[in-house]
Amino acid sequence: MARTTSFRRPGRASSVVAVIASVGLLAACTGNTEDEVGGGDDDEAAASGEAAPAPAGGNDETGETVTIGFSAPAADHGWMGSITQSAIDEAGEYDDIDLQVAEGTNDVSLQISQVQTFINDGVDAIVLLPFDGAALTEIATEAMQAGIPVINVDREFSAPEASRVTVLGDNYGMGRSAGEYICERLGDQPDAVVAEIAGIDNLPLTQDRSQGFEDALGECGLDVDNRVAADFTVQGGESGATSNLLQAAPEIDAIWNHDDDQGVGVLAAIENAGRDEFFLVGGAGSANMMREIQSGDSVVEATVIYPSTQAADGIRLARLVAQEKGMSDLVESEVPRMVQLYAPVVTSENVDQYLDIAFES
Repeated sequence: MARTTSFRRPGRASSVVAVIASVGLLAACTGNTEDEVGGGDDDEAAASGEAAPAPAGGNDETGETVTIGFSAPAADHGWMGSITQSAIDEAGEYDDIDLQVAEGTNDVSLQISQVQTFINDGVDAIVLLPFDGAALTEIATEAMQAGIPVINVDREFSAPEASRVTVLGDNYGMGRSAGEYICERLGDQPDAVVAEIAGIDNLPLTQDRSQGFEDALGECGLDVDNRVAADFTVQGGESGATSNLLQAAPEIDAIWNHDDDQGVGVLAAIENAGRDEFFLVGGAGSANMMREIQSGDSVVEATVIYPSTQAADGIRLARLVAQEKGMSDLVESEVPRMVQLYAPVVTSENVDQYLDIAFES
């Protein structure tokens, strides 16, 4: 049997902050109380032509306890570690969530077994960040067919019927944000040399990030002059990838590094090479890179957020779906099928706004 850990703590405190593409989409998950279905002061206000007050919140009030199963890959780098911890922390803010956490794993067969255990246990909802979305599609579909809503996080399944809700970061948007920032800095220099340090090239998310970057640069007449791929780890960023890039390009004006975890290794390679003629834009939004930005004496000028709070959003949404609640910020009374998070650029001007929710590499 796949091992799980139960997390349940009393009390509802302030919620985990998430950067959401739709204004207020998750920041105020309110509604669905009887007082909100017409009548009373609202009708009187409407009859008098006055604006009715916003409905009082009901979704954060304690409801029927729901059991949520959670499974994600191994926390082998900072971003993934933050994914799992933010899910645990968010569940702990509600005393009507019984969170069952499976041990993080990069073994697809084991993760399938974990989901099967959740199905056998009859949990009320499953929040799943699959190691491989395609490989987990069948078991997720089985859960849905058993009447257990699945909240798919970050890595999409290959069939829409495998999940009730999908929570995604914006990989293409990350690339665009990084490219647009570099265009703002170098757009008047058509001969500027731009380099890219990607993640794992065969992953769709890496391909999306690179495509967004290329598209944004093209709009200001720039292109990617030098490109290497690492593996989203500190070691991968330092050994080989960055060193090869620096050797191939004796002069660089800007670098975009897809991932701040591998960015720790990237910065080590840059320091070892004694290079500082360029500026670097990071990716994901780690606290390490934000402190580099704050210092004012680093090659790191910016980083693009890829929220590590996605699973926390998944926990909130799983609770709403399991308790048959909706989101009062929408006219639609049901929880949406998809939520895609925004990819803002963090610079010295706004770093204080994001540092508190950043993850440690």
